[in-house]
Amino acid sequence: MGFLTRWFFAFTLLALTFNPTQYNYVNWVRDYGSMNLSIAVLLALILCVGYIIYLRATLRSIGAGGMVLVLAIVGALIWVLYDLGVLRLDNKSLNVWLGLITLSFVLGIGLSWSHVRRAVSGQSDVDDIDD
Repeated sequence: MGFLTRWFFAFTLLALTFNPTQYNYVNWVRDYGSMNLSIAVLLALILCVGYIIYLRATLRSIGAGGMVLVLAIVGALIWVLYDLGVLRLDNKSLNVWLGLITLSFVLGIGLSWSHVRRAVSGQSDVDDIDD
Protein backbone atom coordinates (compact mmCIF):
# COMPACT_ATOMS: atom_id res chain seq x y z
CA MET A 1 0.00 0.00 0.00
CA GLY A 2 1.72 3.15 -1.20
CA PHE A 3 1.41 6.78 -0.26
CA LEU A 4 -1.25 7.48 -2.90
CA THR A 5 -3.48 4.76 -1.46
CA ARG A 6 -3.10 6.10 2.08
CA TRP A 7 -3.72 9.65 0.85
CA PHE A 8 -6.79 8.54 -1.15
CA PHE A 9 -8.36 6.87 1.89
CA ALA A 10 -7.65 9.95 4.03
CA PHE A 11 -9.23 12.18 1.38
CA THR A 12 -12.23 9.84 1.13
CA LEU A 13 -12.69 9.88 4.91
CA LEU A 14 -12.63 13.68 5.01
CA ALA A 15 -14.82 14.09 1.91
CA LEU A 16 -17.40 11.61 3.19
CA THR A 17 -17.60 13.61 6.40
CA PHE A 18 -17.94 17.01 4.72
CA ASN A 19 -17.54 18.50 1.26
CA PRO A 20 -19.18 21.38 -0.64
CA THR A 21 -21.67 19.10 -2.39
CA GLN A 22 -24.86 17.77 -0.87
CA TYR A 23 -23.41 14.25 -0.67
CA ASN A 24 -21.72 14.11 2.72
CA TYR A 25 -22.38 12.87 6.23
CA VAL A 26 -22.90 16.31 7.81
CA ASN A 27 -25.61 17.33 5.32
CA TRP A 28 -27.25 13.91 5.44
CA VAL A 29 -27.48 13.96 9.24
CA ARG A 30 -28.84 17.50 9.20
CA ASP A 31 -31.53 16.60 6.65
CA TYR A 32 -32.39 12.98 7.48
CA GLY A 33 -30.51 12.01 10.64
CA SER A 34 -33.49 12.36 12.95
CA MET A 35 -35.47 9.90 10.81
CA ASN A 36 -32.60 7.41 10.73
CA LEU A 37 -30.92 7.92 14.09
CA SER A 38 -29.52 4.38 14.35
CA ILE A 39 -27.89 4.65 10.92
CA ALA A 40 -26.55 8.12 11.74
CA VAL A 41 -24.94 6.82 14.94
CA LEU A 42 -23.48 3.78 13.17
CA LEU A 43 -21.98 5.92 10.40
CA ALA A 44 -20.62 8.40 12.96
CA LEU A 45 -18.88 5.57 14.82
CA ILE A 46 -17.40 4.18 11.59
CA LEU A 47 -16.10 7.65 10.67
CA CYS A 48 -14.69 8.01 14.21
CA VAL A 49 -12.76 4.76 13.83
CA GLY A 50 -11.24 6.07 10.60
CA TYR A 51 -10.27 9.37 12.22
CA ILE A 52 -8.78 7.60 15.24
CA ILE A 53 -6.65 5.38 13.02
CA TYR A 54 -5.37 8.27 10.93
CA LEU A 55 -4.91 10.80 13.73
CA ARG A 56 -3.23 8.35 16.09
CA ALA A 57 -0.81 7.17 13.41
CA THR A 58 -0.10 10.73 12.30
CA LEU A 59 0.50 12.01 15.82
CA ARG A 60 2.76 9.04 16.63
CA SER A 61 4.81 9.34 13.46
CA ILE A 62 5.22 13.08 12.82
CA GLY A 63 3.65 14.61 15.93
CA ALA A 64 1.77 17.87 16.22
CA GLY A 65 4.82 19.86 15.16
CA GLY A 66 5.17 17.76 12.01
CA MET A 67 1.50 18.25 11.25
CA VAL A 68 1.92 22.02 11.55
CA LEU A 69 5.03 21.89 9.36
CA VAL A 70 3.26 19.93 6.60
CA LEU A 71 0.30 22.33 6.79
CA ALA A 72 2.70 25.27 6.52
CA ILE A 73 4.44 23.77 3.48
CA VAL A 74 1.16 23.09 1.69
CA GLY A 75 -0.09 26.56 2.68
CA ALA A 76 3.08 28.11 1.24
CA LEU A 77 2.59 26.10 -1.95
CA ILE A 78 -0.97 27.41 -2.27
CA TRP A 79 0.33 30.93 -1.65
CA VAL A 80 2.93 30.55 -4.42
CA LEU A 81 0.32 29.20 -6.85
CA TYR A 82 -1.93 32.14 -5.97
CA ASP A 83 0.89 34.69 -6.44
CA LEU A 84 1.79 33.18 -9.82
CA GLY A 85 -1.84 33.44 -10.95
CA VAL A 86 -2.24 29.68 -11.30
CA LEU A 87 -4.83 29.51 -8.52
CA ARG A 88 -7.72 31.80 -7.71
CA LEU A 89 -9.24 31.76 -4.23
CA ASP A 90 -12.55 33.53 -4.88
CA ASN A 91 -14.52 30.27 -5.23
CA LYS A 92 -15.74 29.03 -1.82
CA SER A 93 -16.30 25.50 -3.09
CA LEU A 94 -12.75 25.30 -4.45
CA ASN A 95 -11.41 26.57 -1.13
CA VAL A 96 -13.19 23.76 0.74
CA TRP A 97 -11.77 21.19 -1.68
CA LEU A 98 -8.29 22.69 -1.21
CA GLY A 99 -8.74 22.39 2.54
CA LEU A 100 -9.80 18.75 2.21
CA ILE A 101 -6.82 17.99 -0.02
CA THR A 102 -4.47 19.76 2.40
CA LEU A 103 -5.78 17.93 5.48
CA SER A 104 -5.79 14.59 3.67
CA PHE A 105 -2.20 15.24 2.58
CA VAL A 106 -1.21 15.74 6.23
CA LEU A 107 -2.97 12.51 7.25
CA GLY A 108 -1.51 10.59 4.30
CA ILE A 109 2.01 11.72 5.17
CA GLY A 110 1.41 10.86 8.82
CA LEU A 111 0.32 7.34 7.98
CA SER A 112 3.19 6.88 5.50
CA TRP A 113 6.00 8.50 7.45
CA SER A 114 7.17 5.35 9.23
CA HIS A 115 7.59 3.64 5.86
CA VAL A 116 9.55 6.61 4.46
CA ARG A 117 11.74 6.80 7.56
CA ARG A 118 12.51 3.08 7.41
CA ALA A 119 13.40 3.31 3.69
CA VAL A 120 15.66 6.34 4.17
CA SER A 121 17.34 5.51 7.47
CA GLY A 122 16.98 1.76 7.73
CA GLN A 123 15.46 2.17 11.19
CA SER A 124 12.02 0.88 12.10
CA ASP A 125 9.57 2.59 14.43
CA VAL A 126 8.30 0.45 17.28
CA ASP A 127 5.60 1.04 19.86
CA ASP A 128 6.55 1.30 23.51
CA ILE A 129 5.01 -1.51 25.51
CA ASP A 130 4.64 -1.13 29.25
CA ASP A 131 5.01 -4.44 31.08
